[in-house]
Amino acid sequence: MDTSNVGMIGLGLMGTALSERLLQAGYTVWVYNRSREKADPLVARGARWADNPLAVCDRVLISLYTTDTVEEVLGELDTALRPGQILIDTTTGEPEQTERLGARMAAQGVHYLDAPISGSSEQTRRGQATAIVGGPHEAFAACRDLLDCCVQKTIYAGPCGSGSRMKLVSNLVLGLNRAALAEGLAFSRALGIDLQAALEVLTSSMAYSRIMDTKGQKMVEGDFRTQARLSQHLKDIRLILDAAVSAGQELPLTETHRRLLEAAERAGFGDADNSAILRAFD
Repeated sequence: MDTSNVGMIGLGLMGTALSERLLQAGYTVWVYNRSREKADPLVARGARWADNPLAVCDRVLISLYTTDTVEEVLGELDTALRPGQILIDTTTGEPEQTERLGARMAAQGVHYLDAPISGSSEQTRRGQATAIVGGPHEAFAACRDLLDCCVQKTIYAGPCGSGSRMKLVSNLVLGLNRAALAEGLAFSRALGIDLQAALEVLTSSMAYSRIMDTKGQKMVEGDFRTQARLSQHLKDIRLILDAAVSAGQELPLTETHRRLLEAAERAGFGDADNSAILRAFD
């Protein structure tokens, strides 16, 4: 297996951050995106364009919006698939659909890992994120070098689909932490408390959560430049609620969270950073 060449399909916020990490680690990164202009900054930094990274690389990372998009793009490129290849899909996808995709790949002799990233693109760029991986353990072991250079911690969750399921659990708790911070700051503002002072108290008390380190100052300053899009998290929340229905589990806090995100999206903050959930309280 050629370990020096690595493919990257999808150059959104996360795909770009992962590509940058791989380039910094010395890999030859072959990039592809439907909108080719998104590849230009990476090519300027040493990446190489490939009309089909599957034709060039034995190991290919995928970072797209949904599992539907993954299946659509792979359908356009899959003539280059060959036995022994490893696909590392970092998309936060629908677990059962992801599991079925892994089974189809396995039938072709292709190893498929669902490896969603817990952390924003900025945290990934800094090497502070976590990868949660499901799929064949031998393929996981064969890609540890890639994962370890991209993230701070890599956790093997089990068979294909396990990474996607665990990522939904992680995003549920993460999103509620962010919503609780937004509500607390909105409450502080209503009580006439200075938001900077409120954030200092929260970060110094038992109310603290790590989300305050990444989103607290952005909320206080109204700095909603995008690290992770609000609409993308809303997509994840809908996946969580769909999975909960299938499992027969009620999630009342997450239902409320969904309504808050939808309110912020209606107010025009869908493409803003997910810290803009604060605007749902205006």
